[in-house]
This record gives sequence, structure tokens and C-alpha cells, in this order.
Amino acid sequence: MTLDDAIQHITNTVKSACPSAEVRPAKISADEARLTVLAPAADMQKIKDATFQPVMDLLKNDLDVQVFVYDKDAPPPKG
Repeated sequence: MTLDDAIQHITNTVKSACPSAEVRPAKISADEARLTVLAPAADMQKIKDATFQPVMDLLKNDLDVQVFVYDKDAPPPKG
């Protein structure tokens, strides 16, 4: 599986858990990516639960896809 395949797989997993979620992928390196997910607060845990095992499985294939889930209605963090 390529990194692009892994990103698509996790994006599909997120969308299955919460169709209204917005997914913003960012490639960090040839084998690492970060997915920023903006979703309703009520669906955040559902997304985390749905993506946990698939992300762990990808690590076994030397692909590091990190999923960060944020409340789409909350103001952006300051810092």
C-alpha cells in the first residue's frame, strides 16, 4: 500500500463514521501523513474509535498516518 492509498483508506474510514466531516490531508514525508479532521463535537469520538485500529495496522506496513480530530464549531486554538 502506498501513502496515497493509506490516506484515501483513512479518509474513507472517517467519512463512514461521519459523512459531514472535513478531512485535510498533509504529507509530511514519503511514509508519513497527518489528517486534520473537522467534525461535529458529537461525532469526534466515533471518528477516533473508527480510525484507531486502521492507523495501527498501517504502522505495521511502515506507514505513519496520524489523525487529529477537532470540533468544527469551536474557535481555533490560540498558541
